[in-house]
Amino acid sequence: MSDVAAIDTLWPGSPYPRGATWDGHGVNFAVFSEHAEKVELCLFDERGHERRRLALRECTDQVWHGYLPQARPGLAYGYRVHGPYRPQDGHRFNPHKLVLDPYAKDYVGTLRWHDALYGYTIGHRREDLSFDRRDSAGHMPKCRVLEGAFSWGDDRRPRVPWNDMVVYETHVRGYTMRHPDVPPSLRGTYAGLSTAPAIDHLRRLGVTTVELMPVHAFPNDRHLAEAGRQNYWGYNTLGFFAPEMRYAASRKVKEFKTMVRALHAAGIEVILDVVYNHSCEGNQLGPTLSMRGIDNAAYYRLADDRRYYHDVTGCGNTLNVEHPRVLQLVMDSLRYWVEEMHVDGFRFDLASALAREGGRVDHLGGFFDAVRQDPTLNMVKLIAEPWDLGDGGYQVGNFPLGWAEWNDRYRDGVRAYWKGDSGRLGEFARRLTGSSDLYGRAGRRPNASVNFVAAHDGFTLHDLVSYNDKHNEANGEDNRDGHNHNLSWNCGAEGPTEDPQVLALRERQKRNLLATLLLSQGVPMLLAGDEAGRTQQGNNNAYAQDNEISWVDWARRPEDEALTDFVADLIALRKAHPSFRRRDFFADHRGDRGHQVRWLRPDGGDMAESHWDEDFARCVGMLIFGDQLVETDARGVRRVDDDFWLMFNAHHEDVRFDLPPWAGAGWRWRLDTAEASTAACTARAPVAGGGAVVVRGRSLVMLMRPRGAEPA
Repeated sequence: MSDVAAIDTLWPGSPYPRGATWDGHGVNFAVFSEHAEKVELCLFDERGHERRRLALRECTDQVWHGYLPQARPGLAYGYRVHGPYRPQDGHRFNPHKLVLDPYAKDYVGTLRWHDALYGYTIGHRREDLSFDRRDSAGHMPKCRVLEGAFSWGDDRRPRVPWNDMVVYETHVRGYTMRHPDVPPSLRGTYAGLSTAPAIDHLRRLGVTTVELMPVHAFPNDRHLAEAGRQNYWGYNTLGFFAPEMRYAASRKVKEFKTMVRALHAAGIEVILDVVYNHSCEGNQLGPTLSMRGIDNAAYYRLADDRRYYHDVTGCGNTLNVEHPRVLQLVMDSLRYWVEEMHVDGFRFDLASALAREGGRVDHLGGFFDAVRQDPTLNMVKLIAEPWDLGDGGYQVGNFPLGWAEWNDRYRDGVRAYWKGDSGRLGEFARRLTGSSDLYGRAGRRPNASVNFVAAHDGFTLHDLVSYNDKHNEANGEDNRDGHNHNLSWNCGAEGPTEDPQVLALRERQKRNLLATLLLSQGVPMLLAGDEAGRTQQGNNNAYAQDNEISWVDWARRPEDEALTDFVADLIALRKAHPSFRRRDFFADHRGDRGHQVRWLRPDGGDMAESHWDEDFARCVGMLIFGDQLVETDARGVRRVDDDFWLMFNAHHEDVRFDLPPWAGAGWRWRLDTAEASTAACTARAPVAGGGAVVVRGRSLVMLMRPRGAEPA
């Protein structure tokens, strides 16, 4: 680390690259501010005391810059930015407030909440129009110059094809906090996720891709800190380049890189859940921590009166990616995580907010143009949460080519069907076959749909079949927070119960939902712990529960182990058979054109158009013809897939499915969700055309007929 007391020389430096960059001899500092009148670089010693203020006298194209020839990695710094304080005009400069570099790649220290962190005087009758002169530096973390060298060795991206992906949404901290085989000092950290026990479970399941909930640096919200709680989810970004150090056992950035390298070595991709739609600075009454104090009018979307923010995120502000320098900030951040941190893609929180131009969602806007032409970003996985909270923000099915989307229509359609709601059979079939009605119009493929039945926001799978209503009392908001429309069903008792019939039905419903997910066209996404019955005790909004409510519980019951084996077997089945991970949509998901798929009633007759919307209809058979899907392996062997007969019964009573005579012979049992194990049904006698299968109430049965291989 540099001797701050000895630093007294500032050279002109360069406006690029942005941030603090060590070149082996010194450090270049560059920060964008369109409306600033003066920018001071503040240097701090190891105890966090400010020792030097150096004015950046060079400003090139609105980028303020300077070079410290004596500076070294480890140097702690921040900025004080001078300019007008006129909130009514959108300007909130206050040099009494230390502000963090938006391009900082590392931080030292933590944010300690205090009224001095606000640019205005809290409690003043004029609110944010007042001006606070207290120095905030003593309560702020500091940026730290990073030396980014790392030995990646032979690290290679797994580059899993979209149609082969199985995504596992998890939380760095929550995944290992209760893992008995992870060393206690590493639990809840990047290093913990790098350990063999943590990775072995992912490999046991057959997961190809982990999607990590936010790891960009974020503070604990003030109202949570004062209530003794913690922002667990992390959807409130402080810095777009720095990994969150709460998750680093070593407190070093390279620990994140080590985790990525370890997962890649196991053949597992790493996708980051990223939040570029807003920052942690909140609305006009929020703190001044970074971009607000550097140039509020440039970095944020402002309302017409300029004092207030155009908020389509529900978090107080929206990042102004229409501004070329703000768009550059986002793009530079994305490239940094790909090039320097080796991540394999991104899931964009409230992605519609990034598409807005002039307040409207424009999918041909600057952000998408920039991503599409970028030679780094157009080679990684891009997944949108395709909505925000503004007008016209719900955009499921409308994102550009090259993007996948979280498909909440899939979630709701599958939940409602297995819950037993009426009139849902047609919607269920559309979601099961890849949602061609949403993605086929623009030439997109089934892998544009990221399918899920549970995610971090909402009930876990266990709670989905155990609670009719949310139970968020632990959040301290009188159970007012969280969604009320969960499409859940408690199977006859609310929450924990000893009733064996209720418990058996719940386990069956879990298997129904998981089997449907893993046999659907599109990209399946599992929520961490759903493969083993993880519960949040009915909490469907556990954003502030950094405790046993949210953490994965590794103390498994026998039924939990059975469910894990069930999921692993289904993933293996999916991987072995391209019929469940097609690159293209079925020719006609409601007919037999091309004999790719055929839909049948329980009596063996073909489904007519009128049958799909009948209120009482809760049963359908799906025949997939494997000979219409041909693959040739590396040895030149032409392989056709097997045939599959799926029978879905969401009715509470047993239903007889007749196999018509033309179905032929050789149909073997492969899956029956009425059984706890997939192996339990495979010993049953084969079924031939003209025979029948009884599908028990609320169950899914699958028969398969092997076809084998033939010479190319």
